[in-house]
Amino acid sequence: MENRVNIAYIGGGSTGWGWRFIQAAADEELCAMVKLYDTDKDFALANEVIGNNIHDSCSTRGNVIYLACDTADEALRNADFVIMSFEAGGLDEYVTEMHFPEGYGVVQTDGENSGLCSVIRALKMMPLCAEYAEKIKRLCPGAWVINMCTPMDACMTVMTDVFPQMKLIGADDTTFACRELIATMLCEDRSVSGIRRRDIKTNVLGISGFTWFDNISAGGDDLMPMFRSYAERCSDSGYEYRVNEFKTNPDSDGHKVKFDLFLRYGIIPAVSDRVAAEFCPPWYTKTQKNMSMWKFSPMTAGYRKKMISDRASKVRKYMDGDRLPKSLTPVEVPSVIRALCGGGNFIAALNLPNKGQVWGLPEGTTVCTNALVSRGDVRPVAGGALPDDVLGLTLRHVHNRRQVIEAYRKKDLDIAFNAFLNDPVNVCTVNESAEMFKEMLSVVRMHLLYYCED
Repeated sequence: MENRVNIAYIGGGSTGWGWRFIQAAADEELCAMVKLYDTDKDFALANEVIGNNIHDSCSTRGNVIYLACDTADEALRNADFVIMSFEAGGLDEYVTEMHFPEGYGVVQTDGENSGLCSVIRALKMMPLCAEYAEKIKRLCPGAWVINMCTPMDACMTVMTDVFPQMKLIGADDTTFACRELIATMLCEDRSVSGIRRRDIKTNVLGISGFTWFDNISAGGDDLMPMFRSYAERCSDSGYEYRVNEFKTNPDSDGHKVKFDLFLRYGIIPAVSDRVAAEFCPPWYTKTQKNMSMWKFSPMTAGYRKKMISDRASKVRKYMDGDRLPKSLTPVEVPSVIRALCGGGNFIAALNLPNKGQVWGLPEGTTVCTNALVSRGDVRPVAGGALPDDVLGLTLRHVHNRRQVIEAYRKKDLDIAFNAFLNDPVNVCTVNESAEMFKEMLSVVRMHLLYYCED
């Protein structure tokens, strides 16, 4: 742990994941040089200043310094760790991907790992991930690669297609909010204080975005009966931290979808309501009124634009020395890196190829389960089996994801259309779907040159 490790951060100008990483790394006993690469170097330079200001303040547990790089090759050369956290395309494309289907009566609520948006997103991301896999193979073949790009399964599968020996894991923060909810309930139910998210132990199983808890505990006590009591009591009214916040904040919800799915299937959706709802048929998402009744709102281009604008307005403040706010949800990536460097064992929810840790899902499918991280090793923990009904819902997405990946491998967009057609949110006819697919592809055609190559 005394030697400084080299971390390449691809997408290192991020004001979302990037700021959260900087904040979390400051609280870890980690000695590292983080080389930031972003297609917009000004953002990477800003994060270099913000990160180094925190380092120079001498109020951190770790010794992490930051350097913005001109090229991805410069950041990747001889890296010990690579963090992949970027998107293909900008906000204008996101407007089309999320909102164009609304003209056909299709409502999407998240679009990262499910929905029609995720099919288009995967088609754009896979060629780019393959390019980075080639670079990693050439410049830092022994590095641990931590992927945060979505759709998770498509990105990770393509990277290992290119470089089968890659030491690749997928980071996951989608379960944090559910653990915070359970901690809050526990404090309220037992009139105790000081219970934190990290104190809640969970068994995790599922696929990226559609992840579940079938066991929750704290201090050795089974908390499933407590959760059932809340679900039964609050199934109609919901359980809100701030009343009606969901109307203006898609990251807030009343947990009614979570309670409904738990009471239906006996296990807890470990993701936000808007994310879980999109993996189901339009039970919760058919209309805006229906979503409001379930007390959640969809992610929108307008909300994302506002978030980006709000963060951009604060960049100068943080560059001038203000600390990043503690309200930022932390990420576990620095803890994973520390454990891989020999800083003690760590259990994290990670996305890894299925080697039997989730029974009933095809081998090789990217699944989310707990994993034990230790010096130079990541070992998935057996999660068990999903209930048959949940397995049925999940397998539909697994096979759709495989279709999209096969479209990349064969350079055949018609194969991707089959996944587009079969997504649960798609309520259109075949002809309507074909028309919509063609229109959406036309907007992102600059990213699809790979599929036109001989």
